[in-house]
Amino acid sequence: MSKNKSNEALLYSTIGVGAMFLILIFLNLIASRAKVRVDLTQDKIFTLSEGTKSILKKLDTPVKIRFYYTQGENAMPVPWQNHARRVEDLLDEYQQHSKGLIELEKLDPQPDSDAEESANLDGVEGMMVNMTDKIYLGLAVSCLDAKFPVTLSPDREKLLEYDISRAISQVISPTKPVVGVMSSLPVFGSAMNPMMMQMGRGGQQPAWVFINELKRDFNVKQIETSVDHIEDDIKVLLVLHPKNLPEPAQFAIDQFVLKGGSLIAFVDPLCVVDSTANPSNPLQRAASSGSSLDKLFKAWGIEFSSEKVVADMNFVTQLSRGGRPEALPTVLSINKDGVLEGDVVTSQIDNLLMAFSGVFSGTPVSGLTQTTLLKTTPDSAQIEKFMAEFAGGNINKDYVRSGKEQSLAIRLSGKFKTAFPEGKPAAAPPADGEKKEEKKGEGLKEGTKEAVVVLFGDVDMLYDQFTVRVQNFFGQQLATPLNQNLNLAQNLVEQMSGDSSLIQVRTRATISRPFTVVKKMQAQAEESYRAKIKQLEGDLANAQQRLNELQRTKQDKNQRFIMSPEQQQELANFRKKEAEVKKELKDVRKQLRRDIDSLENSLKWVNIAGMPLGVTVAGILLAMMKRKKTAAK
Repeated sequence: MSKNKSNEALLYSTIGVGAMFLILIFLNLIASRAKVRVDLTQDKIFTLSEGTKSILKKLDTPVKIRFYYTQGENAMPVPWQNHARRVEDLLDEYQQHSKGLIELEKLDPQPDSDAEESANLDGVEGMMVNMTDKIYLGLAVSCLDAKFPVTLSPDREKLLEYDISRAISQVISPTKPVVGVMSSLPVFGSAMNPMMMQMGRGGQQPAWVFINELKRDFNVKQIETSVDHIEDDIKVLLVLHPKNLPEPAQFAIDQFVLKGGSLIAFVDPLCVVDSTANPSNPLQRAASSGSSLDKLFKAWGIEFSSEKVVADMNFVTQLSRGGRPEALPTVLSINKDGVLEGDVVTSQIDNLLMAFSGVFSGTPVSGLTQTTLLKTTPDSAQIEKFMAEFAGGNINKDYVRSGKEQSLAIRLSGKFKTAFPEGKPAAAPPADGEKKEEKKGEGLKEGTKEAVVVLFGDVDMLYDQFTVRVQNFFGQQLATPLNQNLNLAQNLVEQMSGDSSLIQVRTRATISRPFTVVKKMQAQAEESYRAKIKQLEGDLANAQQRLNELQRTKQDKNQRFIMSPEQQQELANFRKKEAEVKKELKDVRKQLRRDIDSLENSLKWVNIAGMPLGVTVAGILLAMMKRKKTAAK
């Protein structure tokens, strides 16, 4: 009887494990066909952001995405293949959330194929991998007559979702956005002043390269500083150097923001390119070359000093002054340490130049959120602008570091409140002295929509001499970027002029997840390695110094140098020590390799055998539990 029970239990356990195996297979098949997906990655790299979902919800017309990917084992470098698979996964997510309005077509553009011709017509360019072969990795988004190509480079991996969402937004709203530019500087170009014409340098000053670049992608309108109203068709308002801006113009900016308009303002405590300041009187020039939006800043809870510029010993720029190089800590060469990480606008920015910049401080009022886009390091200090302009590099003598990071550029978002609670300010009286009463308009008191305002503490960063090198190429003026100043400004205008949901599209984490433990082990071993090398080099230098001293003690220059037994022993000891150190270094390398191999093998076995082992253990435990229940009966 017990034997039959034992056979029955064995049969049940075998059937149970087999049934569990079949259930796992069926679950896997069902999950692969199911629409529901679960993203278990730490940074949610396979989950669309809320901004993208918002854009997809607005779709009411079919959008077609043609994904071009040259396939084949040796067709594309491995990093590009991995990136292509990630793009494919992300496009599937787009299609799933589009409610059937996104049609995804995957094409393999082999040489001389219809797919390659389609890629060329869509504006997707191929890349030469050798003298004859070309590979394609890109996509084209189209809706009705609008089309937008996207190059899919692994270098823009973090911006992958943003690039795709931006392309969709562009084709469903193909009209060029209107960008308004208000400035006290001649950014649109101007006639040369009479003094320059007398010097034989007549003609017109051309528009800034930044303005010409904006005109490529946007409908750019010039806004006079005397306006009291911003037109409703303007999507983004750029305010450059608002020096002595009258209150009606500030009121116009205030109301523009309250209506949900996007504002990018460049203010400056010491604007180098402000030619309206008196060049013959440096003190007066420094005093009159500052700009701010004090009334608006105060209403937003932001402080900006027009009397001080910031210096940073970690962002020093080498410039030639008076024919000799000079290190200027007030001209900031900003690297990635001063740029916000994880933001679409700044994710690929690591080379900026800002001259005599101011900093922002204060706490935004309730309802506003502040994000610092650019910052100094703790080795920074604020300096009176008179001293900064005239002292140059000599400010190092009395330099006192602040010990804290300071904001060079900030972004404010939320619902703003007016800086003019009493309504529209009265316009200035006519020049002839005639008094004319004007009834004040009420205006909005608080924002009707959420808005975004970006503030920079420098204006010079957009001027040609600080951003590009202009060369004459067969009669054409070609501008070569010196840094990423214009890239950053254009990124901002592009993002803020598009669908408001684009601002919510986050940068995506890189899919590469390095073994931090392995890297830590390598770093520790390399530290020991460097110490040994330093010790060896020190011993070698000491021995050479000793031999040089012995050489100098010779009386006769023509005498052949013969080492004494003591000196020969000293050299032999050094060579022996050198061999011992080399052997020790070799042992360190071997031990490092063994530790890394052991860790990698352990991780491989966990990945390979972990899941099957878990299923097996679960099956055995289930069988044992059923056996106990059967025995109890």
